Amino acid sequence: MPLSALGVTEAKEAGRLMKAAGLAPAVVHTSVLVRAIQTADLALAEMDRTWIPVRRSWRLNERHYGALQGLNKKETSERFGEDKVKVWRRSYDVLPPALETKDERHPSHDPRYAGLPPELLPSAECLKDVVERMMPYWYDSIVPDLSREKCVLVSAHGNSLRALVKHLDRLTDEQVVDLDIPTGVPRVYELNFDFTPRSSTYLGDPKEIERRAAAVRDQATGSR
Repeated sequence: MPLSALGVTEAKEAGRLMKAAGLAPAVVHTSVLVRAIQTADLALAEMDRTWIPVRRSWRLNERHYGALQGLNKKETSERFGEDKVKVWRRSYDVLPPALETKDERHPSHDPRYAGLPPELLPSAECLKDVVERMMPYWYDSIVPDLSREKCVLVSAHGNSLRALVKHLDRLTDEQVVDLDIPTGVPRVYELNFDFTPRSSTYLGDPKEIERRAAAVRDQATGSR
């Protein structure tokens, strides 16, 4: 699914914020999903850095919601009940109902994953699963780039970014469940030589950042 008009605006704004902060990514990592790719392209265009190398991986994809995939809040609540949907969306290790492999929404039907072993393709994921599939990519691909370059950009999704922040900030399972990643807001980490954070901050207006985080929280808990 492509970015909405709001998503396009936020991605361009993120690029301007990073440029104003003096950031110059030397390489960008994205998922293989359209929204992350578009976000990176739009942000880099604002920074005049569309020429930098791009690395893409399914390990940065958004969480696969199984049988909830592609359904809106009203549809999921009507089909499964509002209370169950809240638990599935907001817990750390509770899986939603899995997709059958014959379901067209299953990753096995998507050409982006044609080269992956079938056992790696999720039929449903909880946040714990996202953490476990994202971490190898951090160690094997992002860290090597960080060892060579001063600035690396990661364009991903709410849950894969939560997984990365969980690792960097040493969050507990309980803490990461309550973490809300505001959409389209660059989060900047300064890292030590061992790739642990020296500092981290969001770029932009604090009130707007909190508004976007609250919107994510409301969406996840069904408050809207």
